[in-house]
Amino acid sequence: MENSVEVLFTQKVLNGFLSCFQLEGNVKKLGDFENYVFEVYHGGKPMVLRITHSSHRNKAEIEAELDWMNYLHQNYVNCPNVYKSLSGQLIECTMASDGSFFYACLYSKVKGGPVKLNSEQFNAQLFQAWGKEIGKIHAVTKDYQPKNGKKLRPFWHEEELLEVEKYFPYEPEIIQHTGELMKELMELPQNRDNFGLIHSDIHSGNFFYDGEFVNVFDFDDCSYHWFASDIAIPLYYSIFYGFDSASEDEKAEFGQHFLTHFRMGYEEYNSLPENWQEHLPLFLKLRDITLYSVFHKKIAPEDRNVRLIQLLTNIRRRIIQKEAIVKIK
Repeated sequence: MENSVEVLFTQKVLNGFLSCFQLEGNVKKLGDFENYVFEVYHGGKPMVLRITHSSHRNKAEIEAELDWMNYLHQNYVNCPNVYKSLSGQLIECTMASDGSFFYACLYSKVKGGPVKLNSEQFNAQLFQAWGKEIGKIHAVTKDYQPKNGKKLRPFWHEEELLEVEKYFPYEPEIIQHTGELMKELMELPQNRDNFGLIHSDIHSGNFFYDGEFVNVFDFDDCSYHWFASDIAIPLYYSIFYGFDSASEDEKAEFGQHFLTHFRMGYEEYNSLPENWQEHLPLFLKLRDITLYSVFHKKIAPEDRNVRLIQLLTNIRRRIIQKEAIVKIK
C-alpha cells in the first residue's frame, strides 16, 4: 500500500468497520497491496473483510462490482456471497483524517484452499477446472445488465495503469509501445460472444481449489474487456511465477499443455471467442505493461529487492522487444 494511504488507515478505522458488520475483534491480515484484506469472524464463522481507499476505487465502482458478483453468485458461479452490515448496507464508509474515504465490504470465505505453483495440485485437472469456471463466468455475464442500466465498471482502456506517462515518464520507448498496442487492441471486434464484464485477474492467488472446483474471489479489477484477456491472465501468471527462469521452449511446452486442458474445461460452459488464440499474445503483452506500471506505482525504487528488480528488468525487455511472455504455437 502507498505510504500516503498507510498513514490514514488507523486501528480506529478498522474497529469502526468491525462494529458496522458486528464482527469479532480477532482479525488476520491477508493482504494490503491494493486493498486491506482481513480474515474476520462472525459467530465463530470465518469471513473476509475488504477495505478500500477512495484513491483506488470510488463507491459507485464498488457498488457495480458487488452487483455483478451477486448476479454471478445467483447464477451458480463459484464466487463469494456479499453480506450486508448491521444498517443493511453492502458498503460501509468512513472519512479519513484528510477528508478522503475508506469503504468496507464483507464477503463469505470460499471453499478450498490456495494452490502453489510447485505443488502436485498444479496439474491438468486444475487447469481444466480453472477453464471451466472462467467459461461459466463468461457464459453467465453475457446476459448481465448492470443495476439501473449504468456500466459503472471501467472499460479496459480506462485502466489507470495504462496512463504510463505517470509512472515512468523517462521511458519513451515503453510509452510509445503502449500506445501502439492500445491502438491495435482498439481495432479488434467487440460483440456479445467475445467482449463483456470480466474478472480480469483470475490468477492462482485469486481462487481457492477444493480438488474439484475453482472458487474465484477478488473481483476488484473487474472491467469491460475481451473474454480472451481472462484466458491470457491465468497463462501469464502461471509462466510469470512458475517458469521465470525456464527456457523459451520450456515455457512454450507448458503453455501448450496448460491451454489444452484449460480449453477443455472452458468449452464445457462457453464457446471460445473467435480468433482467441491469435489475439492471446496481445493480452499477454498488455499484462506486462500494467504489471510494470503497478510495480512502479506501489513500490518505491528504494524498497525494491533483488528479485523484484530482476522481474522488472525482464518485463521491460519484453515490452521493448514487443515480445509476449510465452510464444503460443
